[in-house]
Amino acid sequence: MSRYIAITDIHGELDKLNSLLDKIEAGPNDIFVFMGDYIDRGPNSRGVVDRIIEQGKKYKCVYLIGSHEYALLHCKQDDYYQFLFDNYGGPATSGSYGGFDNIFKIHGEFFNSLKFYYLTDKYLFIHAGINPAYPLEKQNEVDMVYIRGKFIYSKHNLPQKIIFGHTEFDKPYVDEGKIGIDLGCGKYKNAHLCGLILDNGKEEFIYSD
Repeated sequence: MSRYIAITDIHGELDKLNSLLDKIEAGPNDIFVFMGDYIDRGPNSRGVVDRIIEQGKKYKCVYLIGSHEYALLHCKQDDYYQFLFDNYGGPATSGSYGGFDNIFKIHGEFFNSLKFYYLTDKYLFIHAGINPAYPLEKQNEVDMVYIRGKFIYSKHNLPQKIIFGHTEFDKPYVDEGKIGIDLGCGKYKNAHLCGLILDNGKEEFIYSD
């Protein structure tokens, strides 16, 4: 049976990503679910994207969009997202690619292919969460990458447990219907990157050095 391995909010921290992946003994049937925010803040966004693409050559990988990729994709058409990109780590991303235009020359296909969520019989993987007032098929894409408290501190009606990132915690957030695994990697110097291994009902957290 396949295990699901969830990783989110890497934020350009390639060394922490490599450290985390080195600690995971993945099998041929395992599925990696990368849940967005690969870029910005940390020094090597390009390296992070290269690394997770490379991971997809060895294992089945699902790539979701995060709030920072959403801002990247919309920043040249919307001043609000340009502000977000400029002020929340975007210059570090541009620098790692040798200029903004190179981001799309090198990884444009990847960024434009990112999905908003990944649904299984037991889990919904998503970057930020859902608006609990609406069914999954009627979710607003902005909510799926930006929502915080309204999702985190409310019950939802899905039969699946929701695995999410985006909002950082000191330790993984766990309640009856959801698990949050963003520990502030890239935002705080000493923050660890957290991975979650889901194995037939068992939940195991793995941390980067």
